[in-house]
Amino acid sequence: MTENNGLRRELWIMGIKPGDERENIISSYLEAGGYTCRLEQYENLELGRPLGIVLDISPFSDDGWGVLIKIKSSPATRNIPVLPVFLSEKGKVGGVFPVAGFFMLPIDEQYLQNRLAVYGLTEEAETWDLQGMVVSRSGEEKLSKSIEALGFEVIKGYTGMEALALASIHPVYLAFSSQMLPDMSAFELQERLRMDPYSSNTPLFVLIKDGMKEGEKIALSREIAHLTRKKQLSCAEFLGYLRRRE
Repeated sequence: MTENNGLRRELWIMGIKPGDERENIISSYLEAGGYTCRLEQYENLELGRPLGIVLDISPFSDDGWGVLIKIKSSPATRNIPVLPVFLSEKGKVGGVFPVAGFFMLPIDEQYLQNRLAVYGLTEEAETWDLQGMVVSRSGEEKLSKSIEALGFEVIKGYTGMEALALASIHPVYLAFSSQMLPDMSAFELQERLRMDPYSSNTPLFVLIKDGMKEGEKIALSREIAHLTRKKQLSCAEFLGYLRRRE
């Protein structure tokens, strides 16, 4: 690993085993967009501090979900933005899932409130009657109380379809969803919310749990496979998902 002197921060590609060369296509896309990037491992993350992480969570990844959990579980790394992607066995870019962010369960109330303030999502709640939606089989009572403490009215959906119905009736200001719902994944929920004019710009935060079993990781990766394209995304399409930073 080369020394990072802090003057040139870069994007890291993770969830790919060194030597597989599955990172080649996405690296070429990032470089075409003017980004500096490299394949890296979690063990180097605390010292490296990249600008953001492009993470493969496909069934072909090197424990992509496990890497995500490690990143978001550690106070030293959890604020680093992560862009989940689906790469084929050959490294073709089949899908991108630009959720607003991830929070670990059980919720750290102070951290949640601090991060939402950093994102600029709490100021409007002091002035307007705004709704925050929680989509989870369990209802996530602690999360709901934390959101209410910020001034939001909380509405709950216990399945993806129920959440979509609620969002179509009245727009919500922000939403939180369990990574896997009874009827769809959080990524599918996001894709469907973006198709509705009422909710197309609603930031969706995904709730992830520690101690995910290997079978659950595989099931999640397979669940999002049907959201991907049979043909790979072009360079321009992929770069359209990245938020430029000045």
